[in-house]
Amino acid sequence: MKNLRVSLIQGETRWHDPAGNRDYYAGLIEPLHNTTDLVILPETFTSGFSNDAIADAETMEGPTIDWLRRQADSVDAAICGSVQIRDGQGVYNRMLFVTPDGEVRSYDKRHLFRYAKEHERYAAGRERLTVEWKGWRICPLVCYDLRFPVYSRNRFNVEREGGLDYDLLIYVANWPSARSYPWKTLLRARAIENLCYVAGVNRVGTDGNGLHYSGDSAIVDFLGHPLTEAADEEVVSTMLLQAAPLLEHRERFPAMLDGDSFQIL
Repeated sequence: MKNLRVSLIQGETRWHDPAGNRDYYAGLIEPLHNTTDLVILPETFTSGFSNDAIADAETMEGPTIDWLRRQADSVDAAICGSVQIRDGQGVYNRMLFVTPDGEVRSYDKRHLFRYAKEHERYAAGRERLTVEWKGWRICPLVCYDLRFPVYSRNRFNVEREGGLDYDLLIYVANWPSARSYPWKTLLRARAIENLCYVAGVNRVGTDGNGLHYSGDSAIVDFLGHPLTEAADEEVVSTMLLQAAPLLEHRERFPAMLDGDSFQIL
């Protein structure tokens, strides 16, 4: 593992405006050329978090996939974020991880936000995803997944012989400011319990439902300390994640060796 440069894009997503959001976020991404390895966009960055956006859901051959490929190539970095994707008979809140060579990996949000009736409109994912990028193993998850620690559990000697499943856990979100304290707290908890870095990217502004978002995007280290933490404003923040301190902490404090064995069905 070498050090990894990670850029958080905390933007004010336009309501139900995919083309406008692609233009908006392209402008925030463009200055990152040759300065980062991984760019993280918020949840549902083409529309905002809306059950009604299901009517405009794209397919995996749609314009946003092509846009992500072009953005990744232009900045020579991987890019991830979630959008509504129609696949078969269902529409998923799908996290896309796109690399400069055009490869697309995806994770479908498993825990649908019952409080906003997301579970009545969208299909739930069934499988967790781990991707390898620049020598790091990365687990991308979406918003409400943050509240379910069993699903994100970093297991030892399961996906990687003699090691943990992943090194970096990502959450993209549209997490309203009324619940900002749980957001901040749970990002730290996931980092501490999983002996990993955690990156959480939220949006700012007020959406079409009148919900306000205070951002609070952050990168948290394996001890729960925030390395960077955004306020309530549009911001692009890049942080260098150091591999050596992470590996040294796992060697010094190998809590993963005492973890419980289980399967997620």
